[in-house]
Amino acid sequence: MTLFHEALQEQLYSFYSTPPRAVSFEFFPPKDAAAEASLWDSIQALAPLNPAFVSVTYGAGGSTRARTHATITRLLQETDLTPAAHLTCVGASRHEVDEVAHAYAHAGVRHIVALRGDMPQGLPYQPHPQGYDYAVDLVEGLARIGGFEISVAAYPEMHPQAQSMQADIDYLKRKIDAGATRAITQFFFHADTYLRFLDQVRKAGIEVPIVPGILPVTNIVQLKKFAHACGAEVPAWMSGLFDDIDEGDRDLYNQTAAYVTASLCRRLRLEGVEDFHFYTLNRSMLTKTICHLIGVRPKKLS
Repeated sequence: MTLFHEALQEQLYSFYSTPPRAVSFEFFPPKDAAAEASLWDSIQALAPLNPAFVSVTYGAGGSTRARTHATITRLLQETDLTPAAHLTCVGASRHEVDEVAHAYAHAGVRHIVALRGDMPQGLPYQPHPQGYDYAVDLVEGLARIGGFEISVAAYPEMHPQAQSMQADIDYLKRKIDAGATRAITQFFFHADTYLRFLDQVRKAGIEVPIVPGILPVTNIVQLKKFAHACGAEVPAWMSGLFDDIDEGDRDLYNQTAAYVTASLCRRLRLEGVEDFHFYTLNRSMLTKTICHLIGVRPKKLS
């Protein structure tokens, strides 16, 4: 190896060892006692990584409203983590949604992820007759209430129901102009997909952070279903890596998943990305491993 290559390798290692500015983690509310125990094991495993915030999702049609609120409340009462509560337009009047927002504020929540949301059982979206029609309307309502940091969704491969990429970016700008302070992207698997999208939104005058949403590959079959539903492309090479692993070889599966996802994050870091949002699926091991590989580690007590 030449001195030039040695210096380059050392420079790259130094960069990889420099952690990103912030990570955040997404969880979903548990449906039973066993799932709750698993969720809290994951939260406790990831908490030492000092995430900027942890978000808790809101089920289709508002189906997990009570469980989401209970999880947020427990996070506030039992941890030092900063929770971000998801809130959607679906299945509730403006008055009901505002009541939920006020309840979160009263509990100490200062960050809301404002989403249109999905109808239950995969039905076509239909605004509530007395509700907020779409996410931009919800953002405007939360901004009127005041006191919230507001995150919204962004789609590097375009929302499946958008008329065009430009229309989707224009709508994202409307959400930002209405009061949103951050966008978190749908997951993706090509770094260039995110980077092209970032160029497009910056040209559209959107200056807020566009945080890449990262989905570790815990199950390639499930991941393909998620990707198909939201229009995200799963690269053939990536799918092949997992298709060729024997079903019972979980160690190799996890090692491959950590390598693939950490490589994506490292490429984004080389392009200057400083923040990452991980869709944990309520599991900690892969997310923790990936964070370790990109330099996010527990702070040592002095």
